[in-house]
Amino acid sequence: MTTEPLVQYEKDARGVVTLTMNRPQAFNSLSEAMIESLQAALDRVAADESARVVVLAGAGKAFCAGHDLKEMRAEPSQAYYEDLFAACGRMMMTIQRLPVPVIARVHGIATAAGCQLVAMCDLAIAARDARFAVSGVNLGLFCSTPSVALSRNLSRKAAFEMLVTGDFIVAEEARAKGLVNRVVDGEQLDAEVEALVARIVAKPRTAVAMGKALFYRQLEERIQTAYDDAGRTMACNMMDESALEGVQAFIDKRKPDWR
Repeated sequence: MTTEPLVQYEKDARGVVTLTMNRPQAFNSLSEAMIESLQAALDRVAADESARVVVLAGAGKAFCAGHDLKEMRAEPSQAYYEDLFAACGRMMMTIQRLPVPVIARVHGIATAAGCQLVAMCDLAIAARDARFAVSGVNLGLFCSTPSVALSRNLSRKAAFEMLVTGDFIVAEEARAKGLVNRVVDGEQLDAEVEALVARIVAKPRTAVAMGKALFYRQLEERIQTAYDDAGRTMACNMMDESALEGVQAFIDKRKPDWR
């Protein structure tokens, strides 16, 4: 037995929160307890106005191997499965609804709901040897919930091919298909994540929060409704002190003072 938390929560002086799934012996699979722990950690970020970025990582040899199949098989009832997938869906949607960007730091494998987790993050950086799959179909279980996130990252045909074959794709292919932003050698993974984090925290939190919320809202709307929403959002953003200062700094040919 271990007393270490299933999700390690670290926050630095800049407001960068690192959440590390800490179940390495099970490749950080999403047990009920892991889902609950992730939900609690994400809720903690949502309530913290000083948080600026979240980095989601996995301890050990893998990012996340998806749901805990042994746990799922131990209680085979439809009501149990519906509750489990509903809880997982709430946790996944919390990532999207956070006012700060979430970056997946991916190494090893990200399979099934682990691949879904990468797809739900706003950004993703992968080690060159990382591999991705939605492989439930190999067990007779189509990855229905992962398909929701995957189909919103990849083209329809690319996503469907992954879903019906269950085949792994390598990191470079994941980048080409749109699942991850960058691929680097494993020893450069932390440095590449930090470089992206630094560029984000250099921007005003309000602008990033308003922009993230609008980005996902407009994706689900007709184009005219999306433009109407974007115009209102941009007008509100322009009235924020950070935007007024940023524009004035541009006019004055100086760096903005966002203290």
